[in-house]
Amino acid sequence: MAAIACEVRPGEPPAEAEWPAQATLPARRITEGGAVDSLECLVEEVPVALVYNGISHAVMLASPADLEDFALGFSLCEGIVASPREIYGIELAHGPLGIEAHIELAAERFMGLKARRRSLVGRTGCGLCGVDSLEAAARPVAPVRGTPRIAPEAILRAIEHLPGRQTLHRATGAAHGAAWADPDGRILMVREDVGRHNALDKLIGGLLREGVAPDTGFAVVTSRASYEMVQKLAVFGGGLLAAVSAPTAYAVRLAQQSNVTLAGFARAGRLTYYSNRQG
Repeated sequence: MAAIACEVRPGEPPAEAEWPAQATLPARRITEGGAVDSLECLVEEVPVALVYNGISHAVMLASPADLEDFALGFSLCEGIVASPREIYGIELAHGPLGIEAHIELAAERFMGLKARRRSLVGRTGCGLCGVDSLEAAARPVAPVRGTPRIAPEAILRAIEHLPGRQTLHRATGAAHGAAWADPDGRILMVREDVGRHNALDKLIGGLLREGVAPDTGFAVVTSRASYEMVQKLAVFGGGLLAAVSAPTAYAVRLAQQSNVTLAGFARAGRLTYYSNRQG
């Protein structure tokens, strides 16, 4: 994502045009030298409605950038589609209350989505979206095939270089990043969002749109590794996830079951393998 210059404007939503990824708002900094008024560059957090064939399925809070990637990655990772070919088009509609992502689904997939919605009562939408039972939350993931063997040095190289590719985080200090790197640790794609899950959805959507095969590299994220993060990568078919913070125990168990190599605390020249332990 290209760097977007901060726009000086008040805190109201835009009345027209598109939501920017950043905004500049007034603040007051307190330091040892005293107080000073300032203008601070802040990341935007916008309600994004995912609308399938005219029916709203979920509303997520997300950074308003790379939303076509987000819609595609979310749709795959949530089991709404099994392939990008089942999405015929994605159009974004910006408004004062947020953004609607209108997604045109294949008829068979839309029928399945409507049946899924009928089973939900009082869902509030976020986290495990469209889930109505413990069994649905822990839906099985097929074991990943062709898991690449990546040297620890390559993982640490990608982690080291990721901050330099995070234009939104550098400007605002409040965006997570998810990146795809080749086996040598060279970063090939980066997506950012105020939410770590959204950033990974965007990355997976970008990889799908570019036709990148899941066995050609690995993913790194600037967050902890939760169950959903492992699940999303496994659904995509990716074989290695490295996080700068710790994983949860649930995430490790899923990684073991799905043949995903999971590394945590990947920073400052060290990392810890929790599944498919290497090194």
